[in-house]
Amino acid sequence: MDTPDFVIEIFLQPGEIYWGDSDTRIKTLLGSCVALCIWHPTKKIGGMSHSLLPARGGSEPSGEKTARYIDESMEIFLEAIRNSGSKASEFHVKMFGGGDMFKNVWKKTGPSVGERNIEMAKELIAKHGFQLKAEHVGGEGHRNIIFDLWSGDVWLKHADKK
Repeated sequence: MDTPDFVIEIFLQPGEIYWGDSDTRIKTLLGSCVALCIWHPTKKIGGMSHSLLPARGGSEPSGEKTARYIDESMEIFLEAIRNSGSKASEFHVKMFGGGDMFKNVWKKTGPSVGERNIEMAKELIAKHGFQLKAEHVGGEGHRNIIFDLWSGDVWLKHADKK
């Protein structure tokens, strides 16, 4: 599909989320964070989240939902999907990130933050009936992501840690 004449470009910082339509391009840079790119192939709507952690910790005060957490990002997406008159099963999801940024820095005592983020995202994608169409997760290094809502295409540049 051709690029629209007018394009809104959004750059997501960690903990941000954006929902838009067919004139939108969303970009972000990921390390251990996970980005979910959600797109409706007919309506040409969707969004991207840039989440740092799987869920809010028990000691953190509850409050307004935030994209800092994967579970709360999913709730925000589900609300946008309901408001669009659609169902989660109609949307394609592409998932990126969850890299191990500190593999040789700290002694590993369990799953890394990236691994926990990937696990939570996959659980929620399956639970809500989304169609997982692509993923590039785990490993080392960072990822640059560009998501075009007019086509559903996601462009990835992965810089592996050496």
